[in-house]
Amino acid sequence: MHPEMLTPYEKGNRNQTTLWTECIAFYEELARRFPQVLRFEQIGVSDGGIPVHRGVVSADGVFGREEIKAAGRTVFFNNNGIHPGEPEGVDSCMAMVRDFCHDPAKLAALGETVFLFIPVYNVDGCLNRANTSRVNQDGPEQFGFRGNSRHLDLNRDFVKCDTLNAKLFNQLIASWQPDVMVDTHTSNGADYPYTMTLIHTQADKLGYGLGPFLRNTMLPAIYAEMEQRGWPTCPYVNPVQDTPDDGIAEFLEVPRFSTGFAALHHVIGFMPETHMLKPFADRYESMRALVETTLAFTVRHGAEIKRLRAEARAEGRKQAAWPVMWQMDESNPATFRFKGYAARRHASVIGNYTRLSYDRSQPWEKDIAYYNSFPASVTVRAPKAYVVPQQWREAIERLQWNGVRMTRVEKAETVQAQYYHIASVQSRPTAYEGHMFHDGVEVEARTGAFQLNVGDYIVSLDQDNARYAVETLEPQGHDSFFRWGFFNSVLEKKEAFSDYVFEDLALDMLETEPELKAKFEAWKLANPALLSNQDAVLHFIFHNGKRHAEPEWRRYPVLSIL
Repeated sequence: MHPEMLTPYEKGNRNQTTLWTECIAFYEELARRFPQVLRFEQIGVSDGGIPVHRGVVSADGVFGREEIKAAGRTVFFNNNGIHPGEPEGVDSCMAMVRDFCHDPAKLAALGETVFLFIPVYNVDGCLNRANTSRVNQDGPEQFGFRGNSRHLDLNRDFVKCDTLNAKLFNQLIASWQPDVMVDTHTSNGADYPYTMTLIHTQADKLGYGLGPFLRNTMLPAIYAEMEQRGWPTCPYVNPVQDTPDDGIAEFLEVPRFSTGFAALHHVIGFMPETHMLKPFADRYESMRALVETTLAFTVRHGAEIKRLRAEARAEGRKQAAWPVMWQMDESNPATFRFKGYAARRHASVIGNYTRLSYDRSQPWEKDIAYYNSFPASVTVRAPKAYVVPQQWREAIERLQWNGVRMTRVEKAETVQAQYYHIASVQSRPTAYEGHMFHDGVEVEARTGAFQLNVGDYIVSLDQDNARYAVETLEPQGHDSFFRWGFFNSVLEKKEAFSDYVFEDLALDMLETEPELKAKFEAWKLANPALLSNQDAVLHFIFHNGKRHAEPEWRRYPVLSIL
C-alpha cells in the first residue's frame, strides 16, 4: 500500500467502494505519473453517454496492440463492474494497478505479459448508486445497480449486443485476443463457509486442448494457490436441488455470459463469484488474491496457453462437424470435497409453507456429487462457408465486430446450398433482456438453388474466427442470432385469405395436390376436435399447400455452402 495513492476503499472503513468519478481520476493520475507503466484512455461511451475506459499495463512501456500481437506476448484481461452492485473487483483492480506503478518487483513479475483491464464496464449502473438493490448482500455501504441505462443486464448481452458497451467489448476481445480473462462478480445463493467460488469456461465446451488444460492443470493450480493464500475456493455453488448437500453442477455458461462469449474466441475465461454473505473486506481480499493468482499462472504458462489457442484456431479451420449445444451428463458425476452448513427446514411465520435456513453452528465437510461433464448434444456438419444476405444487417455487424472475415459477392450467381426450414419454435412468454428468446428450435435441413446477389456476404470457415461464426449462425446454437430474434420476420406469413373465398380454393387444392391431401387426412385423424373449427382447417391447408406458398416463410435466410 502506498500512502500517497490510496484508493477510496483503502482510505475508508473497508466497507466502501469507489465512485466512478474517483475511479477514473485515480487511473488518469497514475497514467500521468507513470506513462512508461500505464496507458489509460477512453474507448467509447455507454448508452447513457458516459465514457468507457480501458487500461494497459506493460513492464517495458510497450502498449500498442499490433506490436504486442506481433511479438506474441501473452495478454491477461481483467473486466470489472459489469454488475456495479458487485464492486470488489473494481476496487481491487485499482490497488493492483497502483502497485504495478509503484512497486518495481511487482511490475517486473509481469515479464512480457500485458495486463489489460476495463476499470468499470457498466458505467451507467455504477452511477445509479443506492444501498438496497442487492437484497442479501453484506456491504458495501453504497453501490451501483445491476442494469444499465436501458435496464439491461450486460452479462446477458454479449451476443445480441443491444448496448454500446457490448459492441465495445466484442471489438476489444476480437482485436486484443486476450489469452485469459477474469470478469469479477459476487454471488447469490446458498450459505457456506467459502468466501470465493469460481465459474470457469466449461472445459468440455471450451474443447480442443484448452479444455483438458483448464480442467487438469490450471484449475488445480488456482485452487491450491488460493488455499495457500488463506482463501479456500470451490466451484460456483450451483445446487442440482435446493442445497449443496445433494450435489452441485458446473455452470453451463452459454455465450450470452462473459465466460461463454470468451470461448467463442478460444479465450480461457473465469468469473469469480465472492459470497454475498461475507463482509465486503473479505470479498475484496479474496478477489484480489484470485486475480493475482490467475495472473501469476498466466505469466508462467503464457506460451503454452498461446500454443493451445493457436491449435484450437487451426483445428477449427478443418473441422468436419461442429458441436453447437452441450448438455449436462447426469449419469456419472465426479465428486468434490465440500464444506457446508446444515440445512434446516421449518415453518415460516409469514405464510403456510416450509422455509429453508442454514445453521452455521453445524458445519460439515464431505464429498458431494459434482456434475462437471457436458457432452455435445447437437452437432452440425461444417459447411465450407455460410452466405449471409446483405439485408440482415444486425447479424453482419456483429460478425464484423468480432473480426469474422467476410467477402462480398461481386457478381450475381446461382448456387446449390443447404438451408434450414424452421420446423418448430417455442418462445418465452415474457421478455428476457429485451427479447422474446426462443428456447426451443427445431430445424429441417433442405437443399435448393439460390441466387447470390452482388453485395451479399460469404463467410468462409477457413479462418481463425470460425467458431464465433458457427455458434451464432447455426440456429440451434445456445445463443444463436436466430434464438435472440434477429430473424423473426421469417416466422411470419405475409399474406392472408378471406374464408368465404378460400373455402372453394382449399377444396380445389386438396383435389390437385396429392401431398397436401395426404397431410390433411393425417391431420384430421390427429385432430378430430379441430374439424369444427373453420379457421384451423383452412389455415392448415393454406400453410401446407403449394399453390399459395411463400418460399421465405420459415426459411432461415443464412445458407450453407457444402
